[in-house]
Amino acid sequence: MKVLDLQCDQGHVFEGWFASEDDYQAQRQSGLLTCPLCGAPDVDKLPSAPRLNLGSGGAPAGQGGPEGAALPAMQAALLKAMRRLMRETEDVGTRFAEEARRIHYGETRERPIRGRASPEETHALLEEGIPVMSLPLPPGFDGELQ
Repeated sequence: MKVLDLQCDQGHVFEGWFASEDDYQAQRQSGLLTCPLCGAPDVDKLPSAPRLNLGSGGAPAGQGGPEGAALPAMQAALLKAMRRLMRETEDVGTRFAEEARRIHYGETRERPIRGRASPEETHALLEEGIPVMSLPLPPGFDGELQ
């Protein structure tokens, strides 16, 4: 098993687990390997130095620390929030604008929804006083998240 630190061309850092180096290369070349945050297909390995933890001392200089932990922690929080959003909202697909209006005007029960709307539809909803927010999700976030 190989655990690799990876980074997409947008600067997002994440971890990938592969059966072997060949497995990593095969997934990368076939387009199966994408960034879990933005869906970018251009993903590269980051340099890493294996380290044995043989004692109770802190991380060697240049590893870990608050600066190094901030980005992964923020990415983990973002993924957690996206998973919660997907779990706790109903996907109404392309009927988003119509369903948001029906909820706003009391024609159907109030519930948290998500879906797709054009910029024009979003603008029209906001003009009507219907609170909506655009949240671009990377490909694959409409299903089960890893």
